[in-house]
Amino acid sequence: MTTTWSDPIAAHFPSLTPGDVHVWRAGLDLDAPELERLRKILAPDELARAGRFHFEKDRRHFIASRGILREILARYLICGAERLKFRYSPYGKPRLAPETRGDGLYFNLSHSHDLALYAISRFPEIGVDIELVRGDFPCRELAQRFFSPSEINALHSLPESARRLAFFSCWTRKEAFSKAQGKGLSIPLDEFAVSIGPGEPASLLQAESDSVEVSGWVLKEIFPAQEYIAAVAVKAPHCQIRCWQWMQRQRSSVCTPAASVH
Repeated sequence: MTTTWSDPIAAHFPSLTPGDVHVWRAGLDLDAPELERLRKILAPDELARAGRFHFEKDRRHFIASRGILREILARYLICGAERLKFRYSPYGKPRLAPETRGDGLYFNLSHSHDLALYAISRFPEIGVDIELVRGDFPCRELAQRFFSPSEINALHSLPESARRLAFFSCWTRKEAFSKAQGKGLSIPLDEFAVSIGPGEPASLLQAESDSVEVSGWVLKEIFPAQEYIAAVAVKAPHCQIRCWQWMQRQRSSVCTPAASVH
């Protein structure tokens, strides 16, 4: 199912039920005053990470993505965004620190080019990935290196015109699943397979080794903007995905459900 976003029309605190997954979309190319406002709510360690980026654009996007994350989470926790504290797993996956009193709120984020997605839920194992569908990307080489044998065969069976989009569909689904597990590259991407055919629902198909468990997961594909593709993975019996839009120049993020995926 194709999911699209629309401009928000109402301001309120989003209600996150146990079976919900909220996916927020945000642009990262912010004007200078808004970027400075977000920079002021970051913690010292986040500012230090921002300072290590070589390119100014990467620095700005990191500040924007982390500041927006804080503002989104603050809407659910009804607290100041600057008060949030994070901890990181041994593999680098962020989570809310116990002293933040996150009340079972979990999240994952991803950004590509100038667009970011944030997945928020009550399910601990959640992952999201977004990619810009680029024409200059070495799809064939990366598929041979990271895809499972069944995925490579499925990709090669498609018409040439369909392979680029299929590659990015496969890539985002695999990345979302890997991020949801929170184990980084310790789970090789070629040790599990996902669906990639045009019109085929996103799903985990099989594990290529005993180290990966593919049952009990929900995998959804999302199209957040033209030329972008994304996927959300969550370990849950079922869930409803609702999509929201973050807007700059709003201290209280304005939001409305733009679409739902079942």
